[in-house]
Amino acid sequence: MEVTAWNSMYNAMHAQEDRRPFSRATLRRIGRFATPHRRSLLVYLLLSVVTAVLAVATPVLAGRVINAIVDGDGTGVVVGLALLIAVIALLEAALALVTRYLSATIGENLILDLRTAVFDHVQKMPVAFFTRTRTGALVSRLNNDVIGAQRAFSDTLSGVVGNVVTLAITLVVMVGISWQITLVALLLLPVFVIPAKWMGTRLAQLSREAANHNSVMSTQMTERFSAPGATLVKLFGRPDEESAEFAVRARRVRDIGVRTAMLQSVFVTALTLVSALALALVYGLGGFYALAGTLDAGAVVAMAMLLTRLYSPLTSLASARMDVMSALVSFERVFEVLDLEPLVRERPGATAVDAGPVSVEFDSVDFAYPSADQVSLASLEEVATLDTRGGVTVLRDVSFTARPGQMVALVGSSGAGKSTIAQLVPRLYDVDHGAIRIGGTDVRDLTAESLRHTVGMVTQDGHLFHDTVRANLLLARPDATADDLADALRRARLDDLIAALPDGLDTVVGERGYRLSGGERQRLTIARLLLAGQRVVILDEATAHLDSTSEAAVQEALGEALAGRTSLVIAHRLSTIRAADLILVVENGRVVERGNHDTLLDAGGRYADLYRTQFAPAAEPLENGLVHG
Repeated sequence: MEVTAWNSMYNAMHAQEDRRPFSRATLRRIGRFATPHRRSLLVYLLLSVVTAVLAVATPVLAGRVINAIVDGDGTGVVVGLALLIAVIALLEAALALVTRYLSATIGENLILDLRTAVFDHVQKMPVAFFTRTRTGALVSRLNNDVIGAQRAFSDTLSGVVGNVVTLAITLVVMVGISWQITLVALLLLPVFVIPAKWMGTRLAQLSREAANHNSVMSTQMTERFSAPGATLVKLFGRPDEESAEFAVRARRVRDIGVRTAMLQSVFVTALTLVSALALALVYGLGGFYALAGTLDAGAVVAMAMLLTRLYSPLTSLASARMDVMSALVSFERVFEVLDLEPLVRERPGATAVDAGPVSVEFDSVDFAYPSADQVSLASLEEVATLDTRGGVTVLRDVSFTARPGQMVALVGSSGAGKSTIAQLVPRLYDVDHGAIRIGGTDVRDLTAESLRHTVGMVTQDGHLFHDTVRANLLLARPDATADDLADALRRARLDDLIAALPDGLDTVVGERGYRLSGGERQRLTIARLLLAGQRVVILDEATAHLDSTSEAAVQEALGEALAGRTSLVIAHRLSTIRAADLILVVENGRVVERGNHDTLLDAGGRYADLYRTQFAPAAEPLENGLVHG
């Protein structure tokens, strides 16, 4: 009985607040996920029914044992009944193991199916999805909501079926023994169930409050304990104030924990007391009837044992609706992510990029970033509603061609659209109008795999995973040999660094590669690019944040990466792109000038202004009387 009380309280605490009506569409989708496991589910439910029947059989047999003893039926009858009870106990134990195995198998398989479905779907989402979504909220869908949905099969479904069968058989048997005692036992049911609902609601409120505080503390720790976050706190943070804020929330969680523990104890103690009083009532009223000759002693014992079989399923069924609704909400939150349509899809019949050197062509390209409601969910951004306004056009009528082996440089003010142009080539987004062609084929008609093998990109941050140097390199080409890795590192000017590391290629680089310097990180991403061997290379401010020494090393590595490849290079430092075959000056999403370095300087336009700004004489006086130096 005490276990039932704890389970009832737990279910009430963890039920979702959302009380949506049953959705047939949701139920059909749940059915599709359950279909591969239907045989295991059917066996599981049948065994749950058998277990419920056996659970009622034991009290009835125990009553017969008492009657056999009282009536003096002999040792054989008593021993036979005792052996039958033992056999039933063994069967129950065996069935418990089998049903637990089936429950775990079905539940874990469902988690596997849901997680892989969500993970695979999220990987297809555009970059805009990840720039808007809170990572923690998305991870929660893969963990908490998936597990909540799994409980619908592993716990709730079998629990409802088993409890209904147990309740029906128990009531029939109890009414058959004594309808008067059964009626009195049912009259005490509200005293058992109502406190469970009230206490469960209160505990759920405390649980949600604690979860909110824990979430805020977790966010604070995640941000402050990352390498850049910790650096920022040390430079500009207020550690004493942050510690005090953290401590306030931690103390509140502690206080909630104490209150929760006391409420749980009071709740379980009260329900245990009610069940004990009900048991006393059965013995008292049953004993009265037995002494009056209207009920035998075995029936009294059977009624007392059946009482526990009555209250347990009744209490569980009282909270079954909360369990079902909680599971439905979890399923709907998972399906909500699966229903997000990827903006970039591979067309049926897509072809691979042709072999050999390839060109990159922009043909009258217009582009606007998608609006929030196209790529995200309010619940993942933790806002009330998403912005439905369309994105502002950032590229207008952009046309140019980078012929095989040519370097095309993009220059211009920050926010002019240079990085957007770069992101359209590997199809991180799709254009709104016009076309981008690689090797003469529209990128929308190319397979995603061949596009990945053709276009490589090095960004400003030089992102690395918290893994070994080897693993970060093999991300580009898993089948690379040791010689391939050594050659890529040598060409990226990293062979001496790797040799000096304590574990060589097996050295862990840290979160985002922060155990390495900025220049080392960039050269490692260039080594990864060299290993991949893509024919089109995009450099998006690859040396923007490096000192002159690191920049020189990276420029040497870039020389290896660009040799013989078609390339797009974005750079604020114009000295790095003087040798470009074509320079495009981008302003306000348009190409306003084009030509080589000398032609653009002679034209005296925007490029010439940018060049003079960067390479003005060191002693040229400024308005405030200071000089460059």
